[in-house]
Amino acid sequence: MTAPRAIVIMGVAGSGKTTVGELLARELGWHFADADSFHPPENVSKMSAGTPLSDSDRAPWLAAIRSHLDDHIARDEGAVVTCSALKQSYRDVLLCNNPHTALVYLQGTRDQLWERISSRQNHFMKPSMLDSQLAALEEPADALTLNIAPAPVELVASIRRGLSL
Repeated sequence: MTAPRAIVIMGVAGSGKTTVGELLARELGWHFADADSFHPPENVSKMSAGTPLSDSDRAPWLAAIRSHLDDHIARDEGAVVTCSALKQSYRDVLLCNNPHTALVYLQGTRDQLWERISSRQNHFMKPSMLDSQLAALEEPADALTLNIAPAPVELVASIRRGLSL
């Protein structure tokens, strides 16, 4: 396996994507971006109101993330992006069968996830939306899958080992 130049860290809300992604990017000296920063204002408004996004809401968001990954790969710069990427069709857009892009899935139980997101403050993703995310989740078959129980530093070490980084 060739080491990737871009990594997408996926999982539902509360799985630790941002914490793990930032730490991984810092250790590798790569650029970090949270998919939330690619949402148009209309999407943020919907989510802030507790309204799940439709696939048509997500299309330009996913395309912007893919473009970001492509730009970094083209410049031979490493990039870590966190994204819920709940459905295979979303991951197909993000990964595009690109051998330079790897997928990491942070997997947790509903109880683990609920506890984490219930303690968040000032985040547009409301705890009540967890069940809709879990219902929409299509677990990936083609990802490095890690349970979220270990500390972030341990998860990063597992990602580095698993992806030969």
